[in-house]
Amino acid sequence: MHSKHTESTAPAKQLPAPAASQSYSYSNLEHDTCEPNVLAEEVALAIAYNGISQAVMLVTPTDLEDFIVGFSIGSGIIESPDEIYDIKLGGCGSAQTAEVEIASRAFWNLKTQRRQLAGTSGCGLCGVEAVEQALPELNVLPGAPLPPAEWLRGLRERMSEFQPLGEHCGAVHAAMFMNDQGKLLMGREDIGRHNALDKLIGALIRQNIPTTGGLAVVTSRCSLELIQKVLRAGIQTLVSLSSPTGLALQWARRHNLNLIHLPKHSAPRVYSPALEKKA
Repeated sequence: MHSKHTESTAPAKQLPAPAASQSYSYSNLEHDTCEPNVLAEEVALAIAYNGISQAVMLVTPTDLEDFIVGFSIGSGIIESPDEIYDIKLGGCGSAQTAEVEIASRAFWNLKTQRRQLAGTSGCGLCGVEAVEQALPELNVLPGAPLPPAEWLRGLRERMSEFQPLGEHCGAVHAAMFMNDQGKLLMGREDIGRHNALDKLIGALIRQNIPTTGGLAVVTSRCSLELIQKVLRAGIQTLVSLSSPTGLALQWARRHNLNLIHLPKHSAPRVYSPALEKKA
C-alpha cells in the first residue's frame, strides 16, 4: 500500500475517536449502592471510497487504519493493498469517518456491484446479485501442512496478553496471528468478531508480516464470513475457539483451508481437510 499526497493550504484537523473503554456507574438492584465499572466503547464508522459512501460499521475505536485495510481486502473491495492510495480518518466522538482513496479498477468494480444491487427487488438482499456476493467465487488455497499439536497446547492461556481490552472490561472479540514457529505475534480486538479479524488482517498487511506457515486464531464462533476473509487474505490455517458452522466447514474443505476447533476441555478437532477413511 502506498500513500498519495495532495497539496492543501489548510489541512483538516483529525479528531480522535473516544477511548476504547470508559468507566460508568451502575446501581445494585438488591442494595442501594452505586459502583463504577469499565465498559468497552463502540463508535459508528462511516466508510467512503473515492467519495462514495459504502458502509457504516459499529467498531471499537482502536486500530482503525488496520480495520480499513482488512475490511477492504476481506470484503473483496480491493484485491491488493497497493490499490489503497490514501486513508483519512476524521469525525467527532461516536461519529467517525474514513475517506479511502482506491485505484480506478477497484472503484469501477465497486460501482458495478452497487448498480447491480440497486436493481434488485424486495429487500435488496434477495436477488441473484446479492446471493452471488454472499457466496462469491474465491481462489482455492494451495494447501498447507497442519500445525504441530504442541502449538495449540495452552493457547487459551497464552492468548490473554493479546486481549488487554477483553481482560479489562470484556464484551469484545479477538483475533490473533501465530507465525511459522508457533509464536503468537499480534492480536486485535473489537466488539465485532468480523471487525477483529479485519483489524488483524490489516495489521499483517501494513506491517508486511508474512503469513506463510502461520495461522489465525479467532475467539468467536466460526461462520462463513470469517472463512471468506482468511481465504481472501491467503491465510491457510484458521483456529477457532468455538465450533464452525456446517457451511463454514464446507467452504474450508472446498478451498483447502485448514480449519481447527479448539475446545476448552478436549483435544483440537481438525474439521478440514476432511478425514480420509481407511479401507
